[in-house]
Amino acid sequence: MVTGVEQSLMMWITFAIIVAVVVSYAWEYYSLEFTSLTAITALLILFEFFPVIGPDGTNTLGAVRLLARFADPALITVLCMLVIGQGLVQTGALQRIARDILMLARGSGPLAIGFTLLLALILSAISNNTPIVVVFIPVIQALAEQGRRSSSKVMIPLSYAAILGGMVTLIGSSTNLLVSGSLRDLGETPFTMFSFAVPGLVVAAAGLLYVIFIAPRLLPDRATMAGALVGSSGRQYLAQITVGNTSGLVGHGATAGMFPDLTDITVRMVLRGEHAELPPFDDFVLRPGDTLVTASTRNALMDALARDPGLIGDLDRDEPEGETPVTPRRPGEEQMLVEAMIAPASRMVGQNLEQIGFRRRFNCIVLGLQRRSRMIQQRVTEIRLEPGDVLLVRGRRRDVRGLRANPDLLIMEWSAADLPNLHLARRALVITGLVVGAISLNLVPVVIAAMAGASAILLFGCLNIRQAGRSVESRVVLLVAAALAMGHAMQATGGAEFLASLAVAAVGHEDPAILLSAFFLVVALITNVLSNNAAAVLFTPIAVSLAHSIGVDPMPFAVAVVMAASCSFATPIGYQTNLLVMAPGHYKFSDFVRAGLPLVFIVWLAFSLFAPFYYGL
Repeated sequence: MVTGVEQSLMMWITFAIIVAVVVSYAWEYYSLEFTSLTAITALLILFEFFPVIGPDGTNTLGAVRLLARFADPALITVLCMLVIGQGLVQTGALQRIARDILMLARGSGPLAIGFTLLLALILSAISNNTPIVVVFIPVIQALAEQGRRSSSKVMIPLSYAAILGGMVTLIGSSTNLLVSGSLRDLGETPFTMFSFAVPGLVVAAAGLLYVIFIAPRLLPDRATMAGALVGSSGRQYLAQITVGNTSGLVGHGATAGMFPDLTDITVRMVLRGEHAELPPFDDFVLRPGDTLVTASTRNALMDALARDPGLIGDLDRDEPEGETPVTPRRPGEEQMLVEAMIAPASRMVGQNLEQIGFRRRFNCIVLGLQRRSRMIQQRVTEIRLEPGDVLLVRGRRRDVRGLRANPDLLIMEWSAADLPNLHLARRALVITGLVVGAISLNLVPVVIAAMAGASAILLFGCLNIRQAGRSVESRVVLLVAAALAMGHAMQATGGAEFLASLAVAAVGHEDPAILLSAFFLVVALITNVLSNNAAAVLFTPIAVSLAHSIGVDPMPFAVAVVMAASCSFATPIGYQTNLLVMAPGHYKFSDFVRAGLPLVFIVWLAFSLFAPFYYGL
């Protein structure tokens, strides 16, 4: 049992562990997973031998209590939201939204991303910001890809924009609701919906300018290895596209010899029955059944197929009688895209795809063919294969895996990628909309809505178990669990109260404006080590006491807690949205410090300059 001096010693040991963990996160010599696991283990060992006994006579920091952080509602919410977000990505549900935003921005990638960040901020003001980030992650990812920018340049700005929007209204963040509830418990007037909307808008506007124009310049250009290998070559594939009855190309003609709907794709020939139409295609209007022989990069071809699901659908339905269908007929059965090279001694050399019976033998479709720099102007299925030819192959995961055992083909493993299940996009959007609606209207707790949404994503086939498991990264699990365990240890050992009293002593000043500014900065810095919700609960009573001690209205100090506790920009553990973007942006701990610390000071300065004037201090 720990009492008196011993508990004080446990508090300082807990502080030492937390400082060591934060330094290790920033140093990045050890992985985040290793550091987080080591921190949890150290706390388990410490409080097993030096238990902290609570009022109920049990060890408040025992193994059961600390390991319960792995089942904490905040962690479960983050993981379920990641699954829902992956469902939107896997079904391509938001690709159309990304294209519409890009069209609204007249093709300007930076303008489209800026508009998206502004939209995320506005929506976060009228809804909980966590599901907003989930919805916008695939949108801004698609915009970054279309603008040929790395996701690492835009994911942290998305999280920051959502956090800033959450500072404007009562329902913008759970932090705001906690502070309002604490005010009610203390006998003070709780917040209304727009109690702090004016200072919130001023702070959000100042922060958004930084997020759009400066933060991306501070962030690294960090792409995945697969993305770098797939996207950097710019190799041209000869592809064959059939215009189906449901295709958006039906009835569209060429303009100046080009088809506007086929962006970044060169049409070399159009086959209509036995007739071949060659460029320029003046006054030529496409009909169902036309076959386009095109040249494009892999990304451009996939983007065209994603914009026009009718093309993919027609490829899938165009199956000779008696052949095994290529498209999966069961929900959750995945389609893949992979590049396969014709081996030097391959038995396929000298034959074309029809002679080989490629589709019948392997149950896969060849979407395109790449042959060094030679320009070929004929059907893909009629080209005699040569050693070194690269085939762009589409098929079910199990069928693509079967190609690995074929000695005639060399599978380029790094090129493998899952294809979106476009026919399930509407389901994913409906499920996500219901989750966002349930959270926004407070119909059920956030964790219940998130779990129900993740279950529905799996139940209706938008994702399978393997894809869902892949969306949940181990570092996110361990990082959140370790942060929650350290926060719990700080509170149980008295460390949180000690920091609060120290902060109050440090800002002791009789001028209300200076006191308000200093108090805001202390809370803003501590919330990046603690959590936003813990900081809100901890500092609200202190804010009220501080205001009464100098004889001013507690409202501006309570608003300072709301906004300062949301300044969780400098660490990934400070807020859930930072954790949500960590995996898609491929971030390190130091990336948040580099981009987030300046934003903390910008928000502090904006509040310190405007709030005293607005509240008459």
